[in-house]
Amino acid sequence: MIALVAMLAMGACKSKKKVAQPAPPAPVEQVQQPAPPPAPVSSAEEIAVGKLENYFNSVAAAGNASIANQTIQEALAMFSNQETPVLIVIHEENGIKDYDEPTTIKKYLEYLKDTKKNLNYISDIRMDANGKVSELELRRK
Repeated sequence: MIALVAMLAMGACKSKKKVAQPAPPAPVEQVQQPAPPPAPVSSAEEIAVGKLENYFNSVAAAGNASIANQTIQEALAMFSNQETPVLIVIHEENGIKDYDEPTTIKKYLEYLKDTKKNLNYISDIRMDANGKVSELELRRK
Protein backbone atom coordinates (compact mmCIF):
# COMPACT_ATOMS: atom_id res chain seq x y z
CA MET A 1 0.00 0.00 0.00
CA ILE A 2 2.87 2.25 0.80
CA ALA A 3 4.20 1.71 -2.68
CA LEU A 4 0.87 2.70 -4.14
CA VAL A 5 0.75 5.91 -2.15
CA ALA A 6 4.31 6.69 -3.10
CA MET A 7 3.51 6.24 -6.76
CA LEU A 8 0.48 8.46 -6.52
CA ALA A 9 2.45 11.09 -4.72
CA MET A 10 5.14 11.02 -7.34
CA GLY A 11 2.61 11.18 -10.16
CA ALA A 12 0.81 14.06 -8.48
CA CYS A 13 3.96 16.07 -8.05
CA LYS A 14 4.13 18.69 -10.66
CA SER A 15 7.34 19.77 -12.17
CA LYS A 16 8.80 22.97 -10.94
CA LYS A 17 9.63 23.97 -14.48
CA LYS A 18 7.40 26.49 -16.09
CA VAL A 19 5.58 25.30 -19.12
CA ALA A 20 7.14 26.97 -22.10
CA GLN A 21 4.67 29.39 -23.58
CA PRO A 22 4.59 29.57 -27.35
CA ALA A 23 6.69 32.38 -28.66
CA PRO A 24 4.66 35.31 -29.92
CA PRO A 25 4.53 35.35 -33.68
CA ALA A 26 7.19 37.44 -35.31
CA PRO A 27 5.80 40.84 -36.17
CA VAL A 28 4.74 40.84 -39.75
CA GLU A 29 5.88 43.91 -41.54
CA GLN A 30 2.86 45.44 -43.22
CA VAL A 31 3.79 47.12 -46.40
CA GLN A 32 1.53 50.08 -46.79
CA GLN A 33 0.77 50.56 -50.42
CA PRO A 34 0.42 54.20 -51.24
CA ALA A 35 -3.10 55.15 -52.12
CA PRO A 36 -3.51 55.44 -55.85
CA PRO A 37 -3.51 59.04 -56.95
CA PRO A 38 -7.01 60.36 -57.47
CA ALA A 39 -8.19 60.31 -61.03
CA PRO A 40 -7.55 63.66 -62.63
CA VAL A 41 -10.65 65.76 -62.61
CA SER A 42 -11.55 66.98 -66.04
CA SER A 43 -12.66 70.54 -66.41
CA ALA A 44 -15.92 71.45 -68.10
CA GLU A 45 -13.93 72.58 -71.13
CA GLU A 46 -12.08 69.25 -71.41
CA ILE A 47 -15.32 67.32 -71.15
CA ALA A 48 -16.96 69.54 -73.77
CA VAL A 49 -14.00 69.13 -76.14
CA GLY A 50 -14.20 65.34 -75.85
CA LYS A 51 -17.92 65.31 -76.54
CA LEU A 52 -17.65 67.74 -79.44
CA GLU A 53 -14.81 65.79 -81.08
CA ASN A 54 -17.04 62.70 -80.90
CA TYR A 55 -19.98 64.62 -82.39
CA PHE A 56 -17.81 66.01 -85.21
CA ASN A 57 -16.48 62.54 -86.04
CA SER A 58 -19.98 61.05 -85.86
CA VAL A 59 -21.45 63.68 -88.20
CA ALA A 60 -18.63 63.17 -90.70
CA ALA A 61 -18.98 59.37 -90.55
CA ALA A 62 -22.79 59.24 -90.50
CA GLY A 63 -24.20 56.64 -92.86
CA ASN A 64 -27.09 58.82 -93.99
CA ALA A 65 -28.43 62.36 -93.69
CA SER A 66 -31.01 61.41 -91.08
CA ILE A 67 -28.38 60.11 -88.65
CA ALA A 68 -26.15 63.11 -89.35
CA ASN A 69 -29.04 65.52 -88.70
CA GLN A 70 -29.88 63.82 -85.40
CA THR A 71 -26.24 64.05 -84.30
CA ILE A 72 -26.12 67.71 -85.38
CA GLN A 73 -29.15 68.47 -83.18
CA GLU A 74 -27.49 66.77 -80.20
CA ALA A 75 -24.27 68.71 -80.79
CA LEU A 76 -26.10 72.05 -81.14
CA ALA A 77 -27.54 71.55 -77.64
CA MET A 78 -24.02 72.12 -76.28
CA PHE A 79 -23.81 75.63 -77.77
CA SER A 80 -25.25 78.89 -76.51
CA ASN A 81 -26.98 79.24 -79.91
CA GLN A 82 -26.70 78.05 -83.51
CA GLU A 83 -24.81 81.21 -84.46
CA THR A 84 -21.91 80.49 -82.11
CA PRO A 85 -18.74 81.54 -83.96
CA VAL A 86 -16.30 78.91 -85.18
CA LEU A 87 -12.84 80.18 -86.10
CA ILE A 88 -10.46 78.00 -88.06
CA VAL A 89 -6.76 78.84 -87.70
CA ILE A 90 -5.02 78.47 -91.06
CA HIS A 91 -1.65 79.90 -90.04
CA GLU A 92 0.10 81.09 -86.89
CA GLU A 93 3.42 82.86 -86.60
CA ASN A 94 4.93 84.62 -83.56
CA GLY A 95 1.63 84.25 -81.74
CA ILE A 96 -0.33 85.97 -84.51
CA LYS A 97 -3.11 83.80 -85.90
CA ASP A 98 -4.61 83.98 -89.37
CA TYR A 99 -8.13 82.61 -89.60
CA ASP A 100 -10.18 81.22 -92.42
CA GLU A 101 -13.48 82.97 -93.06
CA PRO A 102 -15.46 82.86 -89.77
CA THR A 103 -18.43 80.53 -89.74
CA THR A 104 -21.09 79.39 -87.28
CA ILE A 105 -21.42 76.05 -85.56
CA LYS A 106 -24.55 75.22 -87.55
CA LYS A 107 -22.77 75.86 -90.86
CA TYR A 108 -19.67 73.96 -89.72
CA LEU A 109 -21.70 70.88 -88.75
CA GLU A 110 -23.51 70.99 -92.10
CA TYR A 111 -20.09 71.23 -93.79
CA LEU A 112 -18.97 68.08 -91.95
CA LYS A 113 -22.14 66.29 -93.02
CA ASP A 114 -21.62 67.27 -96.67
CA THR A 115 -17.89 66.58 -96.96
CA LYS A 116 -17.88 63.51 -94.67
CA LYS A 117 -14.41 64.56 -93.48
CA ASN A 118 -13.36 65.96 -90.14
CA LEU A 119 -10.02 67.61 -90.90
CA ASN A 120 -9.84 69.86 -87.83
CA TYR A 121 -9.44 69.49 -84.09
CA ILE A 122 -10.52 71.80 -81.30
CA SER A 123 -7.65 74.02 -80.16
CA ASP A 124 -9.59 76.44 -77.96
CA ILE A 125 -13.05 76.53 -76.48
CA ARG A 126 -14.90 79.25 -74.57
CA MET A 127 -17.82 78.53 -72.29
CA ASP A 128 -20.49 80.93 -71.05
CA ALA A 129 -21.83 81.15 -67.49
CA ASN A 130 -24.44 78.49 -68.30
CA GLY A 131 -21.81 75.95 -69.32
CA LYS A 132 -22.63 76.27 -73.01
CA VAL A 133 -19.98 76.75 -75.70
CA SER A 134 -19.82 80.40 -76.74
CA GLU A 135 -16.82 80.26 -79.11
CA LEU A 136 -14.81 77.53 -80.78
CA GLU A 137 -11.36 77.65 -82.38
CA LEU A 138 -10.24 74.84 -84.66
CA ARG A 139 -6.94 73.85 -86.28
CA ARG A 140 -6.01 71.51 -89.11
CA LYS A 141 -5.09 67.99 -87.94
